[in-house]
Amino acid sequence: MFNFTVISSNIRFNNPADGVHSWDGRRVILANALNAYRPDVIGTQEGWEPQLRDFQELLDGLEIIDSNREWIDDRMYPSLYYRPDIFELINSGDIWLSETPYIAASKSFGSAFPRLCTWAILKAKENGKHYFFVNAHLDHLESDTRKEQIKVLISEIEKVRADYPIILTGDFNESPFEKVRKVLDESDLNLTDPWLDLGHEECESHHSFKGFREDGSRIDWILHSKDTLKCEGIHLHKESSEGIYPSDHFPVCATLSAK
Repeated sequence: MFNFTVISSNIRFNNPADGVHSWDGRRVILANALNAYRPDVIGTQEGWEPQLRDFQELLDGLEIIDSNREWIDDRMYPSLYYRPDIFELINSGDIWLSETPYIAASKSFGSAFPRLCTWAILKAKENGKHYFFVNAHLDHLESDTRKEQIKVLISEIEKVRADYPIILTGDFNESPFEKVRKVLDESDLNLTDPWLDLGHEECESHHSFKGFREDGSRIDWILHSKDTLKCEGIHLHKESSEGIYPSDHFPVCATLSAK
Protein backbone atom coordinates (compact mmCIF):
# COMPACT_ATOMS: atom_id res chain seq x y z
CA MET A 1 0.00 0.00 0.00
CA PHE A 2 1.32 3.43 -0.96
CA ASN A 3 1.28 5.87 1.97
CA PHE A 4 2.28 9.51 1.81
CA THR A 5 2.33 12.40 4.26
CA VAL A 6 0.79 15.78 3.48
CA ILE A 7 1.04 18.99 5.51
CA SER A 8 -0.94 22.20 5.17
CA SER A 9 0.71 25.17 6.86
CA ASN A 10 -0.01 28.89 6.81
CA ILE A 11 3.54 30.05 7.41
CA ARG A 12 2.65 33.71 8.15
CA PHE A 13 4.18 36.30 5.85
CA ASN A 14 7.50 37.90 6.72
CA ASN A 15 6.34 40.80 8.88
CA PRO A 16 9.05 42.58 10.93
CA ALA A 17 6.30 43.99 13.17
CA ASP A 18 5.81 40.48 14.58
CA GLY A 19 8.86 41.02 16.80
CA VAL A 20 10.04 37.76 18.37
CA HIS A 21 7.59 35.94 16.09
CA SER A 22 9.06 37.42 12.91
CA TRP A 23 10.21 35.11 10.13
CA ASP A 24 13.89 35.32 11.08
CA GLY A 25 13.05 34.20 14.60
CA ARG A 26 10.94 31.18 13.72
CA ARG A 27 11.92 30.02 10.21
CA VAL A 28 14.14 27.25 11.57
CA ILE A 29 11.55 26.32 14.21
CA LEU A 30 8.90 25.93 11.51
CA ALA A 31 11.16 23.94 9.19
CA ASN A 32 12.27 21.62 11.99
CA ALA A 33 8.67 21.04 13.02
CA LEU A 34 7.61 20.06 9.51
CA ASN A 35 10.76 18.09 8.68
CA ALA A 36 10.10 15.87 11.70
CA TYR A 37 7.08 14.41 9.88
CA ARG A 38 9.12 13.71 6.75
CA PRO A 39 6.34 15.11 4.55
CA ASP A 40 6.07 14.12 0.91
CA VAL A 41 4.02 17.19 -0.03
CA ILE A 42 3.55 20.50 1.80
CA GLY A 43 0.99 23.14 0.93
CA THR A 44 1.88 26.55 2.38
CA GLN A 45 -0.17 29.71 2.50
CA GLU A 46 1.11 33.29 2.67
CA GLY A 47 4.77 33.98 2.00
CA TRP A 48 6.59 36.25 -0.43
CA GLU A 49 8.83 34.73 -3.09
CA PRO A 50 12.12 35.32 -1.16
CA GLN A 51 10.55 33.86 1.98
CA LEU A 52 9.28 30.79 0.11
CA ARG A 53 12.65 30.17 -1.51
CA ASP A 54 14.37 30.60 1.84
CA PHE A 55 11.96 28.05 3.29
CA GLN A 56 12.84 25.53 0.59
CA GLU A 57 16.48 25.68 1.67
CA LEU A 58 15.41 24.61 5.17
CA LEU A 59 13.17 21.73 4.08
CA ASP A 60 14.74 18.29 3.85
CA GLY A 61 14.55 16.96 0.31
CA LEU A 62 11.59 19.04 -0.88
CA GLU A 63 11.39 21.37 -3.86
CA ILE A 64 8.96 24.20 -4.56
CA ILE A 65 6.70 23.81 -7.60
CA ASP A 66 6.87 27.05 -9.56
CA SER A 67 7.78 26.08 -13.13
CA ASN A 68 4.58 27.65 -14.52
CA ARG A 69 4.34 30.54 -12.05
CA GLU A 70 4.54 34.25 -12.74
CA TRP A 71 6.08 35.73 -9.61
CA ILE A 72 5.00 39.26 -8.68
CA ASP A 73 7.05 41.15 -6.09
CA ASP A 74 4.21 42.47 -3.94
CA ARG A 75 2.06 39.32 -3.89
CA MET A 76 1.92 36.41 -1.47
CA TYR A 77 1.55 32.92 -2.90
CA PRO A 78 0.12 29.65 -1.66
CA SER A 79 2.74 27.13 -2.73
CA LEU A 80 3.33 23.41 -3.06
CA TYR A 81 6.56 21.64 -2.15
CA TYR A 82 7.12 18.01 -3.07
CA ARG A 83 9.67 15.26 -2.58
CA PRO A 84 11.12 14.34 -6.00
CA ASP A 85 12.40 10.97 -4.78
CA ILE A 86 8.76 9.99 -4.08
CA PHE A 87 6.87 11.84 -6.82
CA GLU A 88 7.54 12.91 -10.39
CA LEU A 89 6.16 16.33 -11.30
CA ILE A 90 3.94 15.97 -14.39
CA ASN A 91 2.27 19.38 -14.63
CA SER A 92 1.39 22.39 -12.50
CA GLY A 93 -0.18 25.82 -12.57
CA ASP A 94 -1.73 28.73 -10.72
CA ILE A 95 -5.37 29.82 -10.81
CA TRP A 96 -6.31 33.30 -9.61
CA LEU A 97 -9.64 33.06 -7.81
CA SER A 98 -11.35 35.78 -9.81
CA GLU A 99 -13.52 36.22 -12.87
CA THR A 100 -10.28 36.24 -14.92
CA PRO A 101 -8.40 33.30 -13.37
CA TYR A 102 -5.43 33.43 -15.73
CA ILE A 103 -4.69 37.12 -15.34
CA ALA A 104 -2.07 37.38 -12.63
CA ALA A 105 -3.01 39.36 -9.51
CA SER A 106 -6.62 39.76 -10.66
CA LYS A 107 -9.33 39.93 -8.04
CA SER A 108 -13.14 39.90 -8.01
CA PHE A 109 -16.12 39.34 -5.74
CA GLY A 110 -15.01 42.07 -3.30
CA SER A 111 -11.86 40.21 -2.26
CA ALA A 112 -9.53 42.25 -0.05
CA PHE A 113 -6.49 40.94 -1.94
CA PRO A 114 -5.89 38.90 -5.09
CA ARG A 115 -6.22 35.26 -4.06
CA LEU A 116 -5.15 32.13 -5.87
CA CYS A 117 -4.78 28.41 -5.71
CA THR A 118 -1.90 26.38 -7.04
CA TRP A 119 -2.12 22.84 -8.37
CA ALA A 120 0.16 20.01 -9.40
CA ILE A 121 -0.20 16.58 -10.95
CA LEU A 122 2.30 14.28 -9.27
CA LYS A 123 3.08 10.70 -10.31
CA ALA A 124 4.00 8.37 -7.46
CA LYS A 125 7.17 6.46 -8.28
CA GLU A 126 6.10 3.52 -6.10
CA ASN A 127 2.83 2.67 -7.85
CA GLY A 128 2.87 4.75 -11.04
CA LYS A 129 -0.42 6.46 -10.20
CA HIS A 130 -1.16 10.15 -10.62
CA TYR A 131 -2.45 12.42 -7.84
CA PHE A 132 -3.89 15.92 -8.13
CA PHE A 133 -2.78 18.30 -5.38
CA VAL A 134 -4.46 21.69 -4.90
CA ASN A 135 -3.49 24.33 -2.35
CA ALA A 136 -5.58 27.45 -1.75
CA HIS A 137 -5.87 30.58 0.38
CA LEU A 138 -9.26 32.29 0.41
CA ASP A 139 -10.33 35.81 1.36
CA HIS A 140 -10.19 36.58 5.07
CA LEU A 141 -13.11 39.02 5.29
CA GLU A 142 -16.28 37.99 3.48
CA SER A 143 -18.02 34.61 3.42
CA ASP A 144 -19.77 35.37 0.12
CA THR A 145 -16.40 36.25 -1.42
CA ARG A 146 -14.97 32.91 -0.33
CA LYS A 147 -18.01 31.17 -1.77
CA GLU A 148 -17.38 32.67 -5.20
CA GLN A 149 -13.65 31.96 -4.98
CA ILE A 150 -14.18 28.28 -4.26
CA LYS A 151 -16.55 28.10 -7.23
CA VAL A 152 -13.75 29.36 -9.47
CA LEU A 153 -11.37 26.81 -7.98
CA ILE A 154 -13.81 23.96 -8.63
CA SER A 155 -14.61 25.08 -12.16
CA GLU A 156 -10.99 25.49 -13.21
CA ILE A 157 -9.50 22.38 -11.63
CA GLU A 158 -12.23 20.26 -13.22
CA LYS A 159 -10.69 21.26 -16.56
CA VAL A 160 -7.22 19.96 -15.73
CA ARG A 161 -7.43 17.22 -13.10
CA ALA A 162 -8.69 14.34 -15.29
CA ASP A 163 -9.96 11.63 -12.92
CA TYR A 164 -6.98 11.65 -10.57
CA PRO A 165 -7.48 11.47 -6.79
CA ILE A 166 -7.56 14.95 -5.25
CA ILE A 167 -5.80 16.26 -2.17
CA LEU A 168 -6.96 19.79 -1.29
CA THR A 169 -5.01 21.77 1.30
CA GLY A 170 -5.45 25.35 2.37
CA ASP A 171 -6.39 28.18 4.64
CA PHE A 172 -10.08 28.62 3.89
CA ASN A 173 -10.66 31.34 6.50
CA GLU A 174 -13.85 29.72 7.74
CA SER A 175 -14.90 26.56 9.52
CA PRO A 176 -15.86 23.43 7.54
CA PHE A 177 -19.52 24.01 8.43
CA GLU A 178 -20.03 27.15 6.38
CA LYS A 179 -20.49 28.17 2.75
CA VAL A 180 -17.20 26.99 1.25
CA ARG A 181 -17.63 23.41 2.39
CA LYS A 182 -21.26 23.42 1.27
CA VAL A 183 -20.21 24.45 -2.24
CA LEU A 184 -17.54 21.73 -2.27
CA ASP A 185 -20.06 19.14 -1.13
CA GLU A 186 -22.43 20.14 -3.92
CA SER A 187 -19.69 19.75 -6.55
CA ASP A 188 -18.59 16.58 -8.32
CA LEU A 189 -15.21 16.51 -6.57
CA ASN A 190 -16.46 14.03 -3.92
CA LEU A 191 -14.11 15.19 -1.16
CA THR A 192 -14.15 14.17 2.47
CA ASP A 193 -12.77 15.77 5.64
CA PRO A 194 -10.57 13.26 7.49
CA TRP A 195 -10.65 15.37 10.65
CA LEU A 196 -14.35 14.64 10.93
CA ASP A 197 -14.10 11.11 9.54
CA LEU A 198 -11.70 10.12 12.31
CA GLY A 199 -13.85 11.67 15.03
CA HIS A 200 -11.63 14.53 16.17
CA GLU A 201 -13.17 17.35 18.17
CA GLU A 202 -13.42 20.76 16.54
CA CYS A 203 -10.80 23.27 17.65
CA GLU A 204 -9.08 26.44 16.50
CA SER A 205 -6.25 26.27 13.99
CA HIS A 206 -5.42 30.01 13.94
CA HIS A 207 -4.06 31.16 17.28
CA SER A 208 -2.21 34.48 16.72
CA PHE A 209 1.03 33.07 18.20
CA LYS A 210 -0.70 32.42 21.54
CA GLY A 211 -1.26 28.68 21.21
CA PHE A 212 -4.99 29.07 21.75
CA ARG A 213 -7.91 31.22 20.69
CA GLU A 214 -11.23 31.00 22.50
CA ASP A 215 -13.25 32.32 19.56
CA GLY A 216 -11.31 30.40 16.93
CA SER A 217 -12.38 27.69 14.52
CA ARG A 218 -10.70 25.14 12.29
CA ILE A 219 -9.99 27.19 9.18
CA ASP A 220 -7.03 25.13 7.93
CA TRP A 221 -8.05 21.90 6.21
CA ILE A 222 -6.82 18.88 4.34
CA LEU A 223 -9.54 17.26 2.24
CA HIS A 224 -9.15 14.27 -0.05
CA SER A 225 -11.05 12.14 -2.56
CA LYS A 226 -13.47 9.92 -0.70
CA ASP A 227 -13.41 6.82 -2.90
CA THR A 228 -9.74 6.50 -3.81
CA LEU A 229 -7.84 7.70 -0.73
CA LYS A 230 -7.97 6.86 2.96
CA CYS A 231 -6.59 8.90 5.84
CA GLU A 232 -4.54 6.86 8.30
CA GLY A 233 -4.15 9.76 10.74
CA ILE A 234 -4.43 13.53 11.02
CA HIS A 235 -3.58 16.07 13.70
CA LEU A 236 -2.57 19.67 14.37
CA HIS A 237 1.02 20.39 15.33
CA LYS A 238 0.58 22.52 18.46
CA GLU A 239 4.08 22.42 19.93
CA SER A 240 6.24 25.50 20.46
CA SER A 241 9.98 25.95 20.98
CA GLU A 242 10.82 27.97 24.07
CA GLY A 243 7.50 29.78 23.72
CA ILE A 244 7.91 30.52 20.01
CA TYR A 245 5.33 28.88 17.77
CA PRO A 246 6.25 27.88 14.21
CA SER A 247 3.49 30.15 12.89
CA ASP A 248 0.26 31.84 13.92
CA HIS A 249 -1.59 28.81 12.47
CA PHE A 250 -1.11 25.23 13.61
CA PRO A 251 0.19 23.05 10.76
CA VAL A 252 -2.19 20.26 9.74
CA CYS A 253 -0.46 16.91 9.20
CA ALA A 254 -2.10 13.88 7.55
CA THR A 255 -0.97 10.47 6.35
CA LEU A 256 -2.95 9.21 3.36
CA SER A 257 -3.02 5.84 1.66
CA ALA A 258 -4.18 4.83 -1.79
CA LYS A 259 -7.11 2.44 -1.75
